[in-house]
Amino acid sequence: MKALLLNVALTILAVGILPSCSFFQPASPQPGATSLGTEKKVKPSQAAWLGSLWSSAENRRQAGGFLPAQVGLAVKASASTLPVDKYGRPTYRSESVRHRYVRTTSYSHQENELGAEGRLNAMGTILKYDRVRSAAADWSRYPVGTAFRIKGLPHVYVVDDYGRSLAGTNTIDIYHPTLKLMKKWATRDAEINVIRWGSWEQSANLLRGRTKYAHCALMYYATLAKIRRQRVVQRAEREAVNPSL
Repeated sequence: MKALLLNVALTILAVGILPSCSFFQPASPQPGATSLGTEKKVKPSQAAWLGSLWSSAENRRQAGGFLPAQVGLAVKASASTLPVDKYGRPTYRSESVRHRYVRTTSYSHQENELGAEGRLNAMGTILKYDRVRSAAADWSRYPVGTAFRIKGLPHVYVVDDYGRSLAGTNTIDIYHPTLKLMKKWATRDAEINVIRWGSWEQSANLLRGRTKYAHCALMYYATLAKIRRQRVVQRAEREAVNPSL
């Protein structure tokens, strides 16, 4: 009997002691540690940093996908003293200025514009929409064959078309194959870099037989005037090098 009472007493004593032992106590969390079932908290400063990374990536995605990047302040500032067209965009007099601030619009052959023959451009070839893409402009300002890039986009654009509403302006019309893409681009400012100038002579030759149309006549005579000025400048340069000519 005494042995039984002693065993009971020892059992009660053990039950009272064991929970107080550190071996059976749940480990207290260390500073900065989290359990597997607890979501890791992000500090406000970290959240702001991650948000800035996200927005930057989103801006790059948009710029590199379809829409142009914003025009640089330096390009706008350098153009601020130039004369402007009816849309308030600068008129560049010198071909040496290749980084330009321009107004762009968008067009598609699906508009079925009067005088536009399907997907043919003003040169009589197919409008392009791949790594090289078609663009329309006033050929007396951007002659046929002029190639340029748009800031934020990976494509090369080539002027192979013109439009009635473009004559007398500095606007460049960007070709898109569908009305949906055309409307998505709409009208927006862009920064371009001219990588190759086209041919004034080819522009004049193509326009010569189309002067019955007012916009073609305007571009044709303006192109002729530019060709004459270039010839005068070239003659003066040759005479300066060799006065005996």
